[in-house]
Amino acid sequence: MPLRPAGPVAAARALVLATHAGPALAVTVVATLLAVAAGMPPGRVALVCAAVLAGQASIGWSNDWLDADRDRAVARADKPVVQGAVTPSRLRSGALIAAAVAVVLSLLLGLVPGLLLLVLVASGWAYNAGLKRTAASVVPYVTGFGALPAGVVAAAPGTPVASWWLVTAGAALGAAAHLANVAPDLEDDLATGVRGLPHRLGARRSAVVCALLLGMASLVLVLGPEGPPTAAGWAGLVLALPAVAVAALAGTPRFRRAAFPAVMLLTVIDVALLVAGGATPA
Repeated sequence: MPLRPAGPVAAARALVLATHAGPALAVTVVATLLAVAAGMPPGRVALVCAAVLAGQASIGWSNDWLDADRDRAVARADKPVVQGAVTPSRLRSGALIAAAVAVVLSLLLGLVPGLLLLVLVASGWAYNAGLKRTAASVVPYVTGFGALPAGVVAAAPGTPVASWWLVTAGAALGAAAHLANVAPDLEDDLATGVRGLPHRLGARRSAVVCALLLGMASLVLVLGPEGPPTAAGWAGLVLALPAVAVAALAGTPRFRRAAFPAVMLLTVIDVALLVAGGATPA
């Protein structure tokens, strides 16, 4: 019998966990760093941060709401809805409210950047609503994470266009994140009828493709900007090596749960080094 935590603090904690807090925070930090790199004033940086965070919360809550029965069927003890800490109806309400907030905040940045940022939100919802069960499960990650840097850069003064290498790296990192994220749950997913691209590739092939995408994204971020690679860029490549190695080993049970955090951490580090190196995202 699941235990129900008492009090508003425990309920709030459950809601935070149900946003998939780690990935949501990582994506928000990446967007915020890109906004800083694009030269936005502090108020606009804060608006980008809030818009992306609201969108990520809506995606996380919609995932746990729509997957509540499936998570219960495989006894996902890490899920607040399975623990009884939050109800699917509350997650549904939170997801819809957060999505509405994300729409408003994103469009406050302008029509073009707003729509681009909302591609990420729509992609996440499409994945949760059913694409995760198909061979096209990677598509929402590619489109969403490719559109994210484009939307952030377009929110800068003058609505500039994001550099090709930034969009390419974002799409590759998104695809790698998908493969790494699914790795720990392959068996549970198959038991409940989910057969996305990683399930069709199998654990070992998914791990190899994930590592290749991760390495490619890091190379593009270092070699894509005009001029010779900076010291920060070379540092990014060095730091990418352990993450690529962990991703390549994600086909083995021991490293499956380490792959996704490694991808997220590397993404944040890469963007931070990009900012430190002075590379312009436009």
